Amino acid sequence: MQESDTQAPLTRRTFVLGALPLAMSVSACVSTQPAVKTQPVEETPEARISTPRSPERDLQYAAVTDDGHEIPAVPYWQMNPQMLRQRVENPTGEPPGTVVVDTPSRFLYLVEDGGSAMRYGVGIGRTGFSWEGEGVIHWRQHWPRWKPPRDMIARDPALEIYSVANGGMAPGIMNPLGARALYIFQNGQDTLYRLHGSPEWSSIGNAVSSGCVRFLNQDVIDLYDRVPYHARIVVRQQPVSV
Repeated sequence: MQESDTQAPLTRRTFVLGALPLAMSVSACVSTQPAVKTQPVEETPEARISTPRSPERDLQYAAVTDDGHEIPAVPYWQMNPQMLRQRVENPTGEPPGTVVVDTPSRFLYLVEDGGSAMRYGVGIGRTGFSWEGEGVIHWRQHWPRWKPPRDMIARDPALEIYSVANGGMAPGIMNPLGARALYIFQNGQDTLYRLHGSPEWSSIGNAVSSGCVRFLNQDVIDLYDRVPYHARIVVRQQPVSV
């Protein structure tokens, strides 16, 4: 069952967040690296069409200005249609409000009332394959800064300019955390497991070299606007039964 209204508002919602410990300032998956700029994609007769174009999808993945940042349109017609945001029957068995990451299938579900779920295609990085279990989306950021941990800087001293001491990488379209980041905690501790945006649309649906769980920027904005505050999240390393 495909979503009948796929476009969610692209405006920031206000969340009441309590005081946050200093440890939470390291705002990235441990293996995330700065994004590689994706070349603009020109639509040509020779381009392989994977998804039929439609006005609904054009709107869903259109270019958008969000908080002063220009997010380019996604050439969704070159993607596997299964990886595009859509409403489906809930296959997870979890109650409404739960976020479920199906790691091997490269899907994330937000379970809704009435037996449905919003499904997003995602890319899974090395860190995304290293953790499973249950947690809480304890913290989230709108256009986050990226602050690599010290061990990453030790491996690549060029990243020192983005250190915590130097204030991190400024928010922007090439920031590896994209337009939004959601931070997963378990038993009050940061798991270093992140849900975040990415400009690299071609990585969605794949196992990628860095990061945790990456979304199209348009999709991570949609998830950010829908997900309940302090939502429960379940990360599975076995496929969700459909």
